[in-house]
Amino acid sequence: MHQPLPHLTVSRLCALMREVLEDNFAQVVVDGEISNFTAASSGHCYFCLKDENAQVRAVLFRAQARALRFRPENGMRVTAFGRLSLYTQRGEVQLIADDLQPLGVGELQFAFEQLKARLAAEGFFDPSRKRPLPPYPGTVGVVTSASGAAIHDILTVLKRRQTGIRVLLRPVRVQGEGAAAEISAAIADLNRHGEADVLIVGRGGGSLEDLWAFNEESTARAIFASAIPVISAVGHEVDVTIADLVADLRAATPSAAAEIVAKGRLELESHLDHLILRLCGRMNDRLTLLRERVAGLERRLRSPRQMVSQWRERQSELERRLVRAMAHAHREKEGRLRALAGRLDALSPLNTLSRGYSIAFAQKSGKAVTDASALSPGDRLCIRFSSGSARATVEEIEP
Repeated sequence: MHQPLPHLTVSRLCALMREVLEDNFAQVVVDGEISNFTAASSGHCYFCLKDENAQVRAVLFRAQARALRFRPENGMRVTAFGRLSLYTQRGEVQLIADDLQPLGVGELQFAFEQLKARLAAEGFFDPSRKRPLPPYPGTVGVVTSASGAAIHDILTVLKRRQTGIRVLLRPVRVQGEGAAAEISAAIADLNRHGEADVLIVGRGGGSLEDLWAFNEESTARAIFASAIPVISAVGHEVDVTIADLVADLRAATPSAAAEIVAKGRLELESHLDHLILRLCGRMNDRLTLLRERVAGLERRLRSPRQMVSQWRERQSELERRLVRAMAHAHREKEGRLRALAGRLDALSPLNTLSRGYSIAFAQKSGKAVTDASALSPGDRLCIRFSSGSARATVEEIEP
């Protein structure tokens, strides 16, 4: 006869099940696809892991969620590292995840691609927003480690080029926990300081983990918000970071960034040297031409006495020509005057009077009388003859 089984409460049953699960599944690694993902306001993340035939509920608590380099999303295939437990309030088995890794690609590379896609959608990489660098910067702000190779390379290039550019270093950690926050704060500090004309933000090469501070969202947003143009100089040419994509200009190395900064001033100095050489050449050519002209004038120059004598001869010749011209003009004018006088004399009334004619003037008006009807008996007249005149009184008028 079987002994009767003890009666268990639901709570006791769930507690026993939880104990069995936690003792036997203290460490599990599960591959699956995320579904029903929810990020609670508390910071915890709740989701399901599923495959073609089954699913299990899972939770990623706030501390572990904050440590993730990427953002979990529905449909993402991941590997979950954690343990099994029982959610006693519902009697449901759940996976308590301590870490998630994307399947098929490393966590950092996946986080990089995820952040790159999100920032691209916000226009962070748009070429139209990238600003030109100042052609002749006087002060360059550098955000990097004070003890690293990057600042040494930058100072060496600027010193070798003898540019006279002032360097304003804002030292930061360039890798490890908190490095991204320091880089972001340094960029903001240099913008508030306001003396730098251009910023170089970077470090030497390294692994993806070493360069991760330059792939953080906070660094990208600090570069995007900078009012000062930014040159990103992270690692070697093969290492492309989010900072490289957001910056106004990417340099392959810190040394290359220093070369870019010094380029404008060096080009200006080279252009000035070229102009000075051209100016000196032009001045020498001009002086040579003027010397030749002076020499020619010296050969052509005569003594002052000889020049005065020539001008006197010239003056005498002009005087003789003037006298001849005046005499000729006088004769012409005199001949014309005689001709006009002859014509005037021929038309003169006096010539008519000499032929026996006379002119009668009304004594009262002094006008010549041309019509007898204009007179009245008793009118006084003055009669002009070729020689002399006589006064008469009108006695009778005959028509």
